[in-house]
Amino acid sequence: MTDMSASANLALTHLVPLAKEVDDNKVTPGVLGFLVFAALAVGVWLLMKSMNRHMGKVNFEEAPDPKGDGASKESRGTSGPAAA
Repeated sequence: MTDMSASANLALTHLVPLAKEVDDNKVTPGVLGFLVFAALAVGVWLLMKSMNRHMGKVNFEEAPDPKGDGASKESRGTSGPAAA
Protein backbone atom coordinates (compact mmCIF):
# COMPACT_ATOMS: atom_id res chain seq x y z
CA MET A 1 0.00 0.00 0.00
CA THR A 2 2.87 2.35 -0.60
CA ASP A 3 1.20 4.01 -3.59
CA MET A 4 -1.83 5.10 -1.53
CA SER A 5 -2.16 8.83 -1.04
CA ALA A 6 -1.83 10.34 2.39
CA SER A 7 -5.48 11.42 2.58
CA ALA A 8 -6.75 7.94 1.70
CA ASN A 9 -4.43 6.41 4.28
CA LEU A 10 -5.64 8.86 6.91
CA ALA A 11 -9.28 8.11 6.06
CA LEU A 12 -8.73 4.37 6.36
CA THR A 13 -7.00 4.68 9.70
CA HIS A 14 -9.99 6.61 11.06
CA LEU A 15 -12.57 4.18 9.61
CA VAL A 16 -10.99 0.95 10.84
CA PRO A 17 -11.70 1.60 14.55
CA LEU A 18 -15.30 2.56 13.66
CA ALA A 19 -15.80 -0.71 11.80
CA LYS A 20 -14.60 -2.73 14.79
CA GLU A 21 -17.14 -1.05 17.08
CA VAL A 22 -20.13 -2.38 15.08
CA ASP A 23 -21.82 -5.37 16.72
CA ASP A 24 -22.67 -8.00 14.09
CA ASN A 25 -25.73 -9.14 16.05
CA LYS A 26 -27.33 -5.69 16.08
CA VAL A 27 -26.90 -4.65 12.44
CA THR A 28 -30.27 -4.32 10.66
CA PRO A 29 -31.29 -2.88 7.29
CA GLY A 30 -33.34 -0.21 9.02
CA VAL A 31 -35.85 2.17 7.51
CA LEU A 32 -33.82 2.84 4.36
CA GLY A 33 -33.66 -0.88 3.57
CA PHE A 34 -37.42 -1.19 4.04
CA LEU A 35 -38.11 1.82 1.83
CA VAL A 36 -35.90 0.47 -0.96
CA PHE A 37 -37.56 -2.95 -0.74
CA ALA A 38 -41.04 -1.37 -0.73
CA ALA A 39 -40.17 0.77 -3.76
CA LEU A 40 -38.96 -2.32 -5.64
CA ALA A 41 -42.14 -4.20 -4.70
CA VAL A 42 -44.34 -1.33 -5.92
CA GLY A 43 -42.35 -1.15 -9.16
CA VAL A 44 -42.75 -4.88 -9.81
CA TRP A 45 -46.46 -4.66 -9.04
CA LEU A 46 -46.89 -1.79 -11.53
CA LEU A 47 -44.93 -3.68 -14.20
CA MET A 48 -47.08 -6.79 -13.72
CA LYS A 49 -50.25 -4.71 -13.90
CA SER A 50 -49.05 -3.10 -17.13
CA MET A 51 -48.04 -6.48 -18.58
CA ASN A 52 -51.45 -7.96 -17.84
CA ARG A 53 -53.14 -4.98 -19.49
CA HIS A 54 -50.97 -5.34 -22.61
CA MET A 55 -51.40 -9.11 -22.77
CA GLY A 56 -55.16 -8.63 -22.61
CA LYS A 57 -55.00 -6.61 -25.84
CA VAL A 58 -53.18 -9.35 -27.77
CA ASN A 59 -55.32 -11.23 -30.29
CA PHE A 60 -54.27 -14.88 -30.33
CA GLU A 61 -56.61 -15.93 -33.14
CA GLU A 62 -54.79 -16.81 -36.33
CA ALA A 63 -55.79 -14.79 -39.39
CA PRO A 64 -57.31 -16.78 -42.27
CA ASP A 65 -55.14 -17.70 -45.23
CA PRO A 66 -55.10 -14.73 -47.63
CA LYS A 67 -54.88 -17.07 -50.65
CA GLY A 68 -58.16 -18.71 -49.73
CA ASP A 69 -57.17 -22.12 -51.16
CA GLY A 70 -58.45 -23.85 -48.03
CA ALA A 71 -55.59 -26.35 -47.83
CA SER A 72 -53.36 -26.18 -44.81
CA LYS A 73 -49.65 -26.91 -44.78
CA GLU A 74 -50.21 -30.14 -42.87
CA SER A 75 -52.63 -31.55 -45.45
CA ARG A 76 -50.18 -30.76 -48.28
CA GLY A 77 -47.39 -32.58 -46.46
CA THR A 78 -45.10 -29.56 -46.21
CA SER A 79 -43.99 -27.65 -43.20
CA GLY A 80 -41.60 -24.91 -42.20
CA PRO A 81 -40.88 -21.49 -43.64
CA ALA A 82 -39.16 -22.85 -46.77
CA ALA A 83 -42.36 -24.56 -47.91
CA ALA A 84 -44.44 -21.36 -47.82
